[in-house]
Amino acid sequence: MTTWNVKRAAAALLEREDARVDGEPLTDEWPDLDLDTAYAIQDETLRLRQARGESLIGVKLGLTSRAKQRRMNVDSPLTAWLTDAMVLPAGEPAPLEGLIHPRVEPEILFVLGRYLTGPGVTAATALRAVDLVMGAAEIIDSRYVDFRFTLPDVVADNASSGAFVTGPIARSAIGIDLALEPCALEVDGEVVDTATGAAVQGHPAQALALAANDLGRRGHTLRAGWIVLTGGMTDAVRLGKDTTVAADFGSLGRVVVGA
Repeated sequence: MTTWNVKRAAAALLEREDARVDGEPLTDEWPDLDLDTAYAIQDETLRLRQARGESLIGVKLGLTSRAKQRRMNVDSPLTAWLTDAMVLPAGEPAPLEGLIHPRVEPEILFVLGRYLTGPGVTAATALRAVDLVMGAAEIIDSRYVDFRFTLPDVVADNASSGAFVTGPIARSAIGIDLALEPCALEVDGEVVDTATGAAVQGHPAQALALAANDLGRRGHTLRAGWIVLTGGMTDAVRLGKDTTVAADFGSLGRVVVGA
């Protein structure tokens, strides 16, 4: 049995990611792992990423939809880090050789134009800090067998981060009703799910506010120029060899992920 601590857990999760192997959840052997310690593991993993040359470019939210929260028995989203190594240029195939069991979900992405620091941030305040809005597709992955984890496990694993690709259209948040922004998720040309921005905490700006407040509690600030992935609008679908997944947004264009 492994004797876990923050540094050992962070190193182990990053090693699994690099080797493209999964393992059992940390809580199988560390049942008293709590959220604060899980976030410390996440932060240590970020430090290791930066030490090898990755740059911090923003944050992502997980478990923003009510359905996913009910499934995990939680009542608020979680936050995680984005680095430049997670960017997948539009038109490039998904790097399946570097992923374990990838799944794709459509998201609304914000580019911040100013700093945003919690606590006390509201959705209206958060939206005023947004410079650009884009459609995106996130390729989530997990370093745990069969995506089996508890909430502290997935927090420690950087909210199942993998890669993400942005859509072709960048718009001002002014004039877009993001709660009503539609998205159809397609697999090999067939629509398998639909949603609107309201699936993300009622409005994606609410998710952004929750991220600012959670990070503020932990002593972090959302910075100008950062990207914020606001969370999956639908359930994620598997991405396999010779599979094409597309997210077709109403005013934010079409995002395609191919293997």
